[in-house]
Amino acid sequence: MSIEVSSLCKDYGTQCAVNNISFQVKQGEVVGFLGPNGAGKSTTFKILTGYLHPTSGQAKVCGLDLAVDAVSVRKKIGYLAEQNALYPDLYVREYLSFIARVHQVPTVTSAVEQALSLTKLESEAHKTIGQLSKGYKQRVGLAAALIHNPEVLILDEPTSGLDPNQLAEIRELIKQQGKTKTVLFSTHILQEVEAICDRVIIINKGTIVADSPLIKLAETVSLPRRDMKLEEIFRYLTGES
Repeated sequence: MSIEVSSLCKDYGTQCAVNNISFQVKQGEVVGFLGPNGAGKSTTFKILTGYLHPTSGQAKVCGLDLAVDAVSVRKKIGYLAEQNALYPDLYVREYLSFIARVHQVPTVTSAVEQALSLTKLESEAHKTIGQLSKGYKQRVGLAAALIHNPEVLILDEPTSGLDPNQLAEIRELIKQQGKTKTVLFSTHILQEVEAICDRVIIINKGTIVADSPLIKLAETVSLPRRDMKLEEIFRYLTGES
């Protein structure tokens, strides 16, 4: 398994952000990690990428235990955080070259050009990041996540700020990457989930309330009607219906 989460908990004082969750994601899966704001999605992602330590439980990526070897895990992950932290004064190509060197990519120039091509950023590469629209900044974050050709992609709201044309392009990029990589991503755009995902995990108040292949979701959870669409199921399971 590329991602293995076992009995994972994260407390902030008296607040339980992640409450004893377990799931696995294998190579070649594209999994939507869904939930309302404050459900524990970003906290889970931060634990999986080594930015936070869990209160209890275990997380492994590509067989490596984050509690034992977080540095090696980070080499295998491409991560786009919800708050896409970038250097606004750097040029796009300059920033991606810096990220490639951080990851010790052996062929920096070719890695940068490939990342620019994958994310359709060639026309913006000569600009500073601060000059870009929100959508293009999001693409820069995706390019940085892809630049070292990671085995696992963890994407927190990757389509935030994109226009409909950009959405279609990034959707196709994620689908293509999912053929060879493990992709775990969160989004509030449920149409994207239906277009991209093999499987969904729904988390609410720190607890997983559904984990199923998308096409079997209505069969595997207790619902008032079997013909409910994803949006209806989401609202029902997260207490918004």
